Amino acid sequence: MSDYLLQMNGIVKTFDGVKALNGIDIKVRSGECVGLCGENGAGKSTLMKVLSAVYPYGTWDGEILWDGNPLKAQSISETEATGIVIIHQELTLVPDLSVAENIFMGHELTLPGGRMNYPAMIHRAEVLMRELKVPDMNVALPVSQYGGGY
Repeated sequence: MSDYLLQMNGIVKTFDGVKALNGIDIKVRSGECVGLCGENGAGKSTLMKVLSAVYPYGTWDGEILWDGNPLKAQSISETEATGIVIIHQELTLVPDLSVAENIFMGHELTLPGGRMNYPAMIHRAEVLMRELKVPDMNVALPVSQYGGGY
C-alpha cells in the first residue's frame, strides 16, 4: 500500500500543439479532501478528464498511480471500477429524454434480457429527488420541460 491513494506525476496534455497541462504533479492521501482552484482555462477540468479517462491513457503524457499501482485506463468505466468517479462541472443532458433517463444514462436499470426498467428508474429518481429536497419534480417528464440550462 502506498502513502498516497492518488499520484499524478508529470501530466502533460496537448491540444493541437497547445499545452493545456504542462508537467502537473498532485498527490492525495486516502481520506484527504482536495480542492482544485484556478482561473478559467487553468486546466482543472482537463486534469480531471485525464484522471477519469475521458482522455484515455495514451492521449496524454505522464504517470497516474492509484494506491501505488499504475493506472492506464482506456475508458470511464475502467476508472469507475477502481472507485474514481468524477462529477463534471459541464453537465450534459439530453433534452428529449426524461429526468430519470438522464440521471441513469450509462447506468440504466434493466430487466432480464437487457430491456430498460423504466418504472424502477422513475421510482429511484423520485427517491433521489426527495433526498435532494426536490420532491415535486416529475422525473418522467423530458428535461426540456424544465427550461434552459441543460
